[in-house]
Amino acid sequence: MSTLSNPPVPALRGPGSTAGRTSSQAVMEADEMLHAPGLPPRPLQVTWEMTQACDWRSTPARAAARTPRDRHQFSTAEAFHLVEEVAAMRVPLLALTGGDPLLRPDLFPVIEFASRRSVRTSLTMLPTPSLDAAAIAELKSSGLMRAGFWLHGSTAAFDDAYWAVPGCHKRTLAVIGSCHEVQLPVQVNTILARRNLHDLEPMIELLTRLDVALWNVFFFVPVSPEQAAEVLTADEHEQIFAKLYAASRVVNFQIKTTEGQHYQRYVLQQRVRESRGRLTEADVITRGPRGVNEGKGFVFINHHGEVYPSRFLPLSGGNVTTQPLAEVYCDSALFVSLLDSSRLKGKCGRCNFRTVCGGSRARAHAMTGDLFAAEPCCAYEP
Repeated sequence: MSTLSNPPVPALRGPGSTAGRTSSQAVMEADEMLHAPGLPPRPLQVTWEMTQACDWRSTPARAAARTPRDRHQFSTAEAFHLVEEVAAMRVPLLALTGGDPLLRPDLFPVIEFASRRSVRTSLTMLPTPSLDAAAIAELKSSGLMRAGFWLHGSTAAFDDAYWAVPGCHKRTLAVIGSCHEVQLPVQVNTILARRNLHDLEPMIELLTRLDVALWNVFFFVPVSPEQAAEVLTADEHEQIFAKLYAASRVVNFQIKTTEGQHYQRYVLQQRVRESRGRLTEADVITRGPRGVNEGKGFVFINHHGEVYPSRFLPLSGGNVTTQPLAEVYCDSALFVSLLDSSRLKGKCGRCNFRTVCGGSRARAHAMTGDLFAAEPCCAYEP
């Protein structure tokens, strides 16, 4: 369950600036490739939901939520074809997710096929009994670049309650240990909402102890009116941004945001403040990478082949089982419209940071019904 992620903003080269972390150069190079003049647009990441099937051990709270295997999910031939399309578009990362991807018998062949075509893959998994040390080692030898796991809290009480699966938290930590044994880098994903807002600092401490490579913070997007109470306010977003930025200066792992595009704006503002007048907002906007947003640098493909700008934005631009991925991304009316920042409304439309942020289109759509409405949870006033 991975979706679009704003890359960590690299330190800007210039008077008074410091060199970025080792990932910064890669982010800038990827941004240059994404926006290279004369070349067709291409995503920085394609996320493919390989299956929705999930066989958690039976528990009363979870039984109703389990998803059976879907007879209409991608065939192996269609999976290989998708990998070839990703390779042809020179996409930097193919992120595989589920459900439980281990329930697909072709998982290892797909990763091997991608590796042979120089497609870098990450895989987000659930800590089910089938994910043991042997499976982790086989994933590594198949060519997997990074393993991803979900941790929604720093304690078992938080995590196990979220999944309604006793022992989930403990098992996730054990599997992360197995990844370290075979030197497979680990990414942790966390959905941040009101229920775990106060757990931010303990999570950072836990991730430091776990020696993860990357932390992807998902800012909550409601899928129904009943979930509105879990949405963080604009001021709470700013408070979290401050904590994430402070942590990014001292931790050894990268911090990325999903559906938190305005974190890009916050970081660039801090660059201006820290430059003590040597940089202006215009400087950092010009030198910083353009933001990754729904349909602009990111693609989510579900298990039926539908192509979405985000997992949290239920609008499809086409289907890769009937048309090329490049055609959907470059030519579909939905994706073309999302590339046009002039369509943004309200304060997003007049914001000088709109090319590096643009707000969460998924959250705007979910909370207002308007795809191009202003980000509902941004405190910045242009």
